[in-house]
Amino acid sequence: LPAHGKDMRKMMEGVDQRLKEILQKAFEEEKEALKEEKKVKEEIETNRAELMKKILELENKKRLLLKENKELKNRLMDLTKKEKEIKDKSFEMKKELDELVGFIRVNTKELDTLLRQSPQSAFFKDREAPLRPILDQVEFPGMDHIKNMVKLLFEEIFLSGQVRIERGKFVDRSGEEVIGDILVLGNFTAAYRTPKEIGFLLYSDKSNRFFALSKLPPKRIRDKIKKYMDGKSQDVPIDISKGAALRQLTHTISLVEQIPKGGPLIWPILGIGVIGIILVLERVIYLLRKTLNVEKFMEELRGFALKEKWDECINLCKQKSNKIIAKVLLKALENRHLKREDLENVLQESILNEIPKLERFLSTLSILAAIAPLLGLLGTVTGMINTFHVITYYGTGDPRMMSSGISEALITTMLGLSVAIPIMLLHSLISRWVDNFIAKLEENAVALVNLIYIKRT
Repeated sequence: LPAHGKDMRKMMEGVDQRLKEILQKAFEEEKEALKEEKKVKEEIETNRAELMKKILELENKKRLLLKENKELKNRLMDLTKKEKEIKDKSFEMKKELDELVGFIRVNTKELDTLLRQSPQSAFFKDREAPLRPILDQVEFPGMDHIKNMVKLLFEEIFLSGQVRIERGKFVDRSGEEVIGDILVLGNFTAAYRTPKEIGFLLYSDKSNRFFALSKLPPKRIRDKIKKYMDGKSQDVPIDISKGAALRQLTHTISLVEQIPKGGPLIWPILGIGVIGIILVLERVIYLLRKTLNVEKFMEELRGFALKEKWDECINLCKQKSNKIIAKVLLKALENRHLKREDLENVLQESILNEIPKLERFLSTLSILAAIAPLLGLLGTVTGMINTFHVITYYGTGDPRMMSSGISEALITTMLGLSVAIPIMLLHSLISRWVDNFIAKLEENAVALVNLIYIKRT
């Protein structure tokens, strides 16, 4: 027990010692904690001071921003007001500008129409080209464009007051493009002179070309134009209606004046017409020369035959031997002694010998009447081919460019029919005349044979 008590004292002493150490350690830790707490408090205080400072700075900045925001709002209101004023002013200026641009474009279009309709444009290619950007609205009209407009306008005014002679191209009356002297009398009238003819010109604004008037003016007017162009006269005819009066001349154009427009095929058609007229006249004259008063001649011949005065009958026929009927009957009288059958054969042979002379050229007239409309049809085809050529080259902008082919197509057809119809009619009349002539010839020949054989029996 004493040992056990001793051990217990040692253990208690150890516990006390351990407790002291623990307490000492706790004290030290508490001291460190207090020290750390103090340090943290100091940092908190420091941070708090900084935070307060920052807050103060932010509040000051906030006041500045609020002030600045207010100023910006006021400025925004002022700018919005100015923007509205500027927009209103811009709208007014745009309205005025659009009105000005519209005015310029309208005047440009009027100037373009004026230039296109002016005969002076025939001498200047693409004269209205400077106006094209404004008309097509590909460029905004500026001072350069306005200067070009003014230049073109004054140029037109200057040219429209001139009287001059130019060497240039124009489309003649047959529809072909030729070169000749062109007398320009302002914008009123234009005349031309070529080695072949002198006449007036009309201007086409669709193709910017001169076209010869389809009808030539009277000779006295052509002479005045020639003298003026030669400088031998001081006056010249002028159409103050700008071509309206001249166009009235084309409404009275005759067939003879239309014929030259038919192209080269009109000449063979006219040749057929001339040949046909010559043949018809030859046939009419021949038949008239070979015709006599059959009733009177046969009455006289019958009187001699009834009295059997055959020599007087022969003499009567010989007196009219240039007439076919007398020539045929003379054959019967000279062979009256033959049998009836033989006598009829002699007469038939004599009549057949005369028929080719009577029907001479009738087949030729029939052929000519058939050829004439075929040539007219050929002219129609060639004229349409020429028309399509012109359409391919120049387009369909101006119908006058196609006038040559259309004239050739229509005039050759008209001329072919005009030649063929009279020839066919005259051929039918002459054929009928010949048929009647042959019928009367056969009738009187049979009558004479009957009379001869009545007296013979």
